[in-house]
Order: sequence, then C-alpha cells, then structure tokens
Amino acid sequence: MSTKTATDFISASEEKAFDLSHRKVINFNIDRYDQSVNHGLKRWNSLENAKRKAHSIKWRVMENLDKLLPEFESNFQKNGGKVIWANDVREAQEEILAILNRVHAKTVVKSKSMVTEEVELNSFLENHHIRSIETDLGEYIVQLLGQKPYHIVTPAMHLSLADIAQLFYERFGTAKEASAEELTAKARALLRNDYLQASVGITGANFLIADTGSIAITENEGNARLSTSFPKIHIAIVGIEKLIPSIQDLDLYWPLLANHGTGQNLTVYNTILSGPKKDEEHDGPEEMYVILLDNGRTDLLAQKEQRQGLYCIRCGACLNACPVYKNIGGHTYGTTYSGPIGSIITPHMKGMADFKHLSYASSLCGKCSEVCPVKIDIHKMLLLNRRDAVNQGQSSVTEKWGWKLFTKAIANRKWLDFFGGKFKNTILQRFFAKVWGPKRKLPTVSPTSFSKQWLEKDSRKL
Repeated sequence: MSTKTATDFISASEEKAFDLSHRKVINFNIDRYDQSVNHGLKRWNSLENAKRKAHSIKWRVMENLDKLLPEFESNFQKNGGKVIWANDVREAQEEILAILNRVHAKTVVKSKSMVTEEVELNSFLENHHIRSIETDLGEYIVQLLGQKPYHIVTPAMHLSLADIAQLFYERFGTAKEASAEELTAKARALLRNDYLQASVGITGANFLIADTGSIAITENEGNARLSTSFPKIHIAIVGIEKLIPSIQDLDLYWPLLANHGTGQNLTVYNTILSGPKKDEEHDGPEEMYVILLDNGRTDLLAQKEQRQGLYCIRCGACLNACPVYKNIGGHTYGTTYSGPIGSIITPHMKGMADFKHLSYASSLCGKCSEVCPVKIDIHKMLLLNRRDAVNQGQSSVTEKWGWKLFTKAIANRKWLDFFGGKFKNTILQRFFAKVWGPKRKLPTVSPTSFSKQWLEKDSRKL
C-alpha cells in the first residue's frame, strides 16, 4: 500500500510540475497573496514577539489539553450547547448522521471546514441520500467540479477566472466571459434559497475558547453566519487541538490568522458562538452541537518532539511559501492537509506506512518555518518524521542496503579513490535516471576523486 501511494505521488508530481498552465495560474495567485501578506505584516510593531507569544500559548494548551477540553465542555454546556466526543472518522460521521436522522434532514448547508473534508462528510451524507451544499464560494466551485479543496484557505486557487466562468456557463447558463462580480452574484442567488430550506447547518471552527465555552469562526463571505443562523440546528465539528485558553487570546490569533492567511488586517466576519439561542433571542439555532474530533491527534500529541504540528492555526502560509507545493499543487498530495503542514501531521494521523513519503517532499529550505505565525519548526519536524520512518522499519530493502554501502564507502578514502568517475557515472545512469525523471539531465561526475585532483594540483606546483 505504501509503495503504491508513494509511486502515485511521484507520478502525479512529475505530471503537475511540468503543467505550464497550472504553474501560470498558481504563480499568479500566490504572487498576489505575497503582495497582500507583505503589506499586511507591516502593521505589526513587533511581529516576532507576537509569533513567540502565539507559540507559547499553544505550547501551554498542548501541555494542559486534558484540563482545557473539559473546561470548554463544561462552559459550553452551561450555555445550553451539547458536546460530542469522536475518536475517529467513523464515530464523527455516525454522530452527525444520528442528529440529521432525528430531525429527518434532507438538506444541510455547510460553511468552509477542513475537518469536514477530513471526515469525508459530503460523500458520506450523499451515500445516505442527504444533500450537503458547500456555501463558501471556493468550496462551492470545487464541489461543482467534483474535486477536493486545492488549498487550506483558498480551495479553488488552481482555477483561473476563465475556468470558473466556463464552469458557470456550462452549469447555469451565465455568460462565457462573466466577470468575478457576476459569477459571485449568481452563486449568491443560487445559495440564498438553500439557507432558508436547510434544517441543519454544519461548520468548523477556527478556535475553541475554553474560558467562555465558545467557538470562534472567521470568514470573508458571511456564509458561515447564514449557515449558523437560519437552520434550526447547528453542528460544529472541530479538532481538539483548536483550543485557546481565553477569549482575550483572540486579540492575538485573529490578526495573525488574517495577516498570514490573506494579508488582511482582520477578516470581514468574525463570530463568537456560545450555544443555541436563548428564550429572549429571536435569531440563531434552537440546538447547537460541538463535535470534538481526535482522529489521530492524541497520537501526535504523544510525540513530544513533533506535537508542535498541533499548534497550526490553518493560515496556509507554509503552503504558499513552499517551492514544492508551488510546483506540484495541492491535489497531488492526496491528503486533506497538503503542503508542509500536511506532510508533518498526515503520517501521524493516517499512518506512517502509507504517508511517510510526504516527509521527503521537501527541499528543507526552511521557508515554511520562517513564515509560520506560531513558529512551528516545520522543516525539523519533516526530518523527525523521516527518522521515525526508518526506526519503524518503513525503509525498503534497496534503500537500507544503499545507505549501508554509501556509509561504508564514504568513510574509506581508498574506496572513494578506487571507484572512480566512470563507475560513479554508471551508477548514476543505471539507478538514478528513472528517479530523476526523463526531463532532467543527470550530472557527470569527474573521472578522478577530489583528493586525487588536489594531489595532482600540488604536484604540478612542485
């Protein structure tokens, strides 16, 4: 299974890396992102201190997760909400289905949520004859195409305006050259009635607030507010790592998320929800549930050196900075969380055997660690994953023997001199040509070793 997964990844990576139209769209969109973010980050008096504080708070959360989660649960229940604990994907799916079946729901509206992608909620509900409608514009577009989100923050980053216009023309009869404003207006008109008809709204949450028993949702379109206001039932499914200790911490995390995610000072809609509507209130759901999802997170928490991966606030900055992601794209990873952050958490959440190869999909340039707003040492985590894969015996026999021979040869000067350039070039051509791919030219190794060249140079001087 692991070989097939890794082989598919390499094959898809090679194909996407040389797709010039894909590269053009991604480079254009990421260039715009870089301009916005560079401008947004200038607003901080001391960005480095803010990132250190955010890291410190997240460290404290992970060290006290066993205390903060019950605190959140208790406070949320005091507000009239209900908390459900889900150990894995199956439990989360079944708990959601039980709620939907109880109210005979046939349609749900859903705001952007990577956790619902993680539990494959749309396909699960479809199999049970329940229509799940994505209301975030980017998610709505990729849902129409039958695709998964391409990016943590911008699901349709891989599509140009012309691509989306063509999609809307084929599906809804809009103009072939419709503007972004016209396409947005069409989507708004199509979705408006769905909010009114749906009996259940499903969201994620950017943060769980322990001291108030609330969830915080940040967005730019207002679709999450509509998804939580019109339906009679609101279900929020959230990873257990999304906790922050206090509502006051939003003063730090909301701007960091907005700046690194889109370059904004603050996203347009920022909502704090603390339970269902009260008796004296007119708006809001009659019932509100928060499903706390583990799904491998406690396994990662147990890894003391790598639990930093749980600090992530899903801003997407590391994806946009990564030279590998820019070349192979989000879909190539074959995982819910792509890019550098996905590469460090997926092997722990879905199995090292199947996903160890993601930790090798990196140049180790360190740019991902540099841009992270909570200072996750991402490129170090990638190396630790590689170490763990070796310690768990996940390396192939060929790889093990290759490193043994290399280690023996590199430690012995006579061996290095004996196996001259001709032999080395033969090894490169025979064993590395396929790995490097047909569109790369293999280097030619000098026929003599460096030590011999140095001795010859010195002898000529004499």
